[in-house]
Amino acid sequence: MSEQPAVLERYRAEIEAELRSVLAGRQSPLYDMMRYHFGWTDEKGNPRTGPAGKALRPTLCLLACEAVGGEYRRALPAAAAIELVHNYSLIHDDIQDDDLERRHRPTVWSIWGKPQAINAGTAMRFLANAALSRLEDHGVPLEKRWRIQRLLDEATLRLIEGQYLDISYESRFNVTVSDYLKMVEGKTAALIACAVEVGALLGTDDNGLIAGLRRLGRSLGLAFQVKDDILGIWGQKQDTGKPVTSDIRRRKKTLPVIHAMQKARDGQKEELVNIYQNGTLDDDCVARVLGILEATGAQAIGQEMTDRFCREAIEAVDRLALLPQGKRDLTALASFVLERRY
Repeated sequence: MSEQPAVLERYRAEIEAELRSVLAGRQSPLYDMMRYHFGWTDEKGNPRTGPAGKALRPTLCLLACEAVGGEYRRALPAAAAIELVHNYSLIHDDIQDDDLERRHRPTVWSIWGKPQAINAGTAMRFLANAALSRLEDHGVPLEKRWRIQRLLDEATLRLIEGQYLDISYESRFNVTVSDYLKMVEGKTAALIACAVEVGALLGTDDNGLIAGLRRLGRSLGLAFQVKDDILGIWGQKQDTGKPVTSDIRRRKKTLPVIHAMQKARDGQKEELVNIYQNGTLDDDCVARVLGILEATGAQAIGQEMTDRFCREAIEAVDRLALLPQGKRDLTALASFVLERRY
């Protein structure tokens, strides 16, 4: 199932409307950078339409709420907050990785510079708190609002901890698959698990069901990042919006490279380390890395791991007492993560 599932479009207009409402009335150029990042305007502030993000995390939040029998509109402020946290992390991630493009457009920092992009990303994180405060208007009790705030704060910290590990791995050549999974637990899985848990919390008081959905979100988050690592090397620019082999050229220690460094034989590990220690990787270096990855079966291992985590998510869906439509939609999302090309 490589096509985008319909559920990713079901709530999109309402998610965007909630996000626009959070930013409404804020006229500083700081907020114009955010509107550009979300794809609502061009760099001059003119309205535009074009490629947007998948909105996976806010969709999971609303879907989880509905799947446990809740009214999804009650969760819209939380979904917007989660999407703001995710996009804050993307703006900062682009700065840290020196990425020039995202979603087929120049990144915020490449237009306005890194200092102002840092300001935009940081402000976006605090706007997430403003979005959460709107849960009161939907009749969410104070105790639940505080619990959701703590969950989102903890997920943000886990995300930053994961990003710290990701950057620290760039100068290490003894990173193991276990190290990698620890990093991904924070960088990607924490916020996806939080999105599912928060949505469930807004739809039910059944703590067992909420915990089960959180575990589902964790498995889905791990699968998502491993698939991202595959696309970062073998994905096509027309699909991903980033150059082919972009992660190799940035010398990132993603799962395929970590696997190759552990499994390479006959001097290939030394060759791989030597290449990654160089300042700039030319086309010949990239080709040699790809050859070593192929020799060690790195792409197949990554796909097998993605498949395992997706199966865990689907098995969790089967076990939980969810509404039938919710089960179908969560299964469709897991299948999409497994087969996606962007």
